[in-house]
Amino acid sequence: MKFEEVPVGFGLALVRNEEATNAFAMMTREQKQEIWSRARRARSKEEMNQVVNSILSQQTCV
Repeated sequence: MKFEEVPVGFGLALVRNEEATNAFAMMTREQKQEIWSRARRARSKEEMNQVVNSILSQQTCV
């Protein structure tokens, strides 16, 4: 996925959470694509924050 295709709300939510940003950077391309897919389906700020927060829970499962 190209940077231009990343949902804007996802990028904004991600930069507000440094821990999630670092965890996202460590993910595989496939993991990132799954997160981006979920972010595109988010319909509210709360849902987007849930997607971003889920990055941390996925990190603890690895």
